[in-house]
Amino acid sequence: MGTGTLTIDLNAIVDNWRALDAMSPPRVATAAVVKADGYGLSARHVARKLTDAGVRQFFVAVAEEGAAVRRAVGPEPTINVFSGHMAGDAALLSRDNLIPMLNSIKQYARHLQQLPGHPFGVQLDTGMNRLGMEPEEWAVAAGDMLEKEPILMMSHLACADDPGDPMNERQLMTFRRLTDGISVPRSLAATGGILLGSHYHFDLTRPGIGIYGGAPFTTAKTVIRLSLPVIQVRTLTPGESVGYGAAWTARDHAEIATVSAGYADGFVRRLGDRAMLYSGDTPCRLAGRVSMDLLTVDVSHLDEAPDHLDLFCDAQNVERLAGAAGTINYEILTQLGGRYGRTYIGEAR
Repeated sequence: MGTGTLTIDLNAIVDNWRALDAMSPPRVATAAVVKADGYGLSARHVARKLTDAGVRQFFVAVAEEGAAVRRAVGPEPTINVFSGHMAGDAALLSRDNLIPMLNSIKQYARHLQQLPGHPFGVQLDTGMNRLGMEPEEWAVAAGDMLEKEPILMMSHLACADDPGDPMNERQLMTFRRLTDGISVPRSLAATGGILLGSHYHFDLTRPGIGIYGGAPFTTAKTVIRLSLPVIQVRTLTPGESVGYGAAWTARDHAEIATVSAGYADGFVRRLGDRAMLYSGDTPCRLAGRVSMDLLTVDVSHLDEAPDHLDLFCDAQNVERLAGAAGTINYEILTQLGGRYGRTYIGEAR
């Protein structure tokens, strides 16, 4: 086939979720974040597999994502929406029984007007300045909102991937100050927060990147592998160049493999001359620029011309490629293109 094969190990995702779940006391529930189409790996497949494994709460970014997850998991699991109740969301929230995490008094007013009696949660801003009610706003609205019995109080840590950052403790103290004494379940920790310790766990944790095999959960099982077909291999003489802009020039005789993948498939352009692909355990460096559909790779040192090269494998995980690109694992995962043939290990039902 002319496109790469992306293999997604759903069993590894379940194992990673279970490992993160086991880090909390039994009284603490563990949800799963499946936003951005399950971090690019298919929310439908991931959520269905996790539901079969016992997950009963999911988080998504927007109501439209929640509707897709509801179709995958059926009526029982709780699906929470980080963006809250946006204009135009009422029909989806009602039809698919989605729980908005309300971020402002304006959202609260909209929710009461359009869906009176429909459950909701409250998101508080404890210092990240992104989503949630600020402490002053919460002070004004708390009495009325608590009378309506929200199902969850939550906030989000800005620096949880760095255990030594003092902002973690500041946000924890702010969250406690705003919520201590309230008889509503609380949630503060995503993957990084879970790793900070049980005092960040409260009643519900909500791991995201960790279940997909990403840092800061460094002992996670590998979830994805990506093998890319070689279209052809050509021999260059010294002085010949490769690709757009003639950005790579052969110093000696060279064997260049043209590989079926490019920035249209999520292989970010800035990886040109930085990234490695692998033939087994042997690294092969990109030669020249990343183009829309093709990569050119120096395979001069291989004993024979390869029929495929691997991007994600035992020798290279998402973290290493993200480092080469000067970005983060989230970006690499969520940009994986739609042209790859996808194989799911352990597909549910």
